[in-house]
Amino acid sequence: MNLEHYIGGAHVPSVSGATFSALEPASNETYLTVAAGGPEDIAAAVAAARKAFTDGPWPRMTGEQRATVLRRIAAAIESRDDRIAALECRDTGLPITQARGQAHRAAHNFRFFADVITTLGEDVYRVASAQLNYVLRKPVGVAGLITPWNTPFMLETWKLAPALAAGCPVVLKPAEWSPASAGLLPEIMEEAGLPAGVFNLVHGIGEEAGAALVEHPDVPVISFTGETGTGQIIMRTAAANLKTLSMELGGKSPLIVFDDADLDRALDAAVFGVFSLNGERCTASSRVLVQDTVYESFVERLAERASRVRVGAPDDPATELGALVHPEHYERVMDYVRIGVEEGARLVAGGSRPSDLPVGNFLSATVFADVTPNMRIFQEEIFGPVVCVTPFSTEGEALELANATRYGLAAYLWTNDLRRTHRLARSVEAGMLWVNSQNVRDLRTPFGGVKASGLGREGGRHSIDVYTESHIVHLATEDMPIPRFGAA
Repeated sequence: MNLEHYIGGAHVPSVSGATFSALEPASNETYLTVAAGGPEDIAAAVAAARKAFTDGPWPRMTGEQRATVLRRIAAAIESRDDRIAALECRDTGLPITQARGQAHRAAHNFRFFADVITTLGEDVYRVASAQLNYVLRKPVGVAGLITPWNTPFMLETWKLAPALAAGCPVVLKPAEWSPASAGLLPEIMEEAGLPAGVFNLVHGIGEEAGAALVEHPDVPVISFTGETGTGQIIMRTAAANLKTLSMELGGKSPLIVFDDADLDRALDAAVFGVFSLNGERCTASSRVLVQDTVYESFVERLAERASRVRVGAPDDPATELGALVHPEHYERVMDYVRIGVEEGARLVAGGSRPSDLPVGNFLSATVFADVTPNMRIFQEEIFGPVVCVTPFSTEGEALELANATRYGLAAYLWTNDLRRTHRLARSVEAGMLWVNSQNVRDLRTPFGGVKASGLGREGGRHSIDVYTESHIVHLATEDMPIPRFGAA
């Protein structure tokens, strides 16, 4: 199977002829050859997108006209639901049942932003009877979208849908470790009637194709989801052209459990929050902070549940935890398991490859207890099926522990004390907080983090803000006084 770029409505190889191989996580065997884009390919894609912006119909369509196309894209995604899920499963190692859920969400993303763009109003301000001020939303231009390797198709649509809804032609650079499902997007866009040049796709290595996209002067906005270190490089590069940036970066999210909580549901949330999606999720509740009065029993139950999480072939419907995406990432996660043991954390579950899975990137659900804030496994993002459990005594100590990392993407709070909920909601350093809930998204709300977890917000109208400029018109409705300099 071969994947080419898609530029200006045509499938094309790299200008250099370069390719790279994609591996199947369950076996680490090559199953896909992919065009490796470089600066020349990015330049061609940006030129096609820029022409679609300056000369094409897409930016000049009404919101309703663009929404009609977005709804057709959603229908085209749904008609390929099983195919998308199968590709995601094979390409990323995600369990097939969870890959199916991501495909459903991808279609929902397009329908949601179709509704947003048809209902989103523009602001009008009246100054008595003298002046009328109104704000026009104008698409900012070519949008550069750089997406991660975990749940790739859904996260690609999370960026594509609002960018297209706003009227921006796009250049998408998918992650090189999981490029397969992005290869379906050209046929989906064509079937939906998206004008040529509005959607462009360039595969490639981040340091080459991704860097060229960030550097290009005709790309005024970059939306990036990925690792914090890469985000810092993007910020430095984008500064030269003062680009608009929206970046969702790393996370080390706490799940705080007080002894008055519904402990059965808190346990369910803790297990799901770090072991679903193979633990390769930015909002994973990878630090579980438990009040000391229930700590030992909670650790025991968490370890027992983790030991029963079903690790297996990604395409097996019974599998709950599949294969990590790439052997390089697998080794990184295993390094953190070794570090945790060396640092003195108590390994109470997992920590090794299941004996019945001798090949592929498989790791049993892993639980470390008695983790202290000075340990690397407490501080650093592991991005795998590894959870750290730490005791606390008081509300103040819980807050201190929750905020004791450089990250601030998500947090989860389990308590039945309403006043405590409001106190902690104000004080936890995170862009998002779920109370007595797992990570259930409302697409209308802002999504994003603080500190090293990123900048900007996406979701609902906040996503449209990323891809539009506010153009303010001040219209005098009667003669307003003008100082007459030089008239004396």
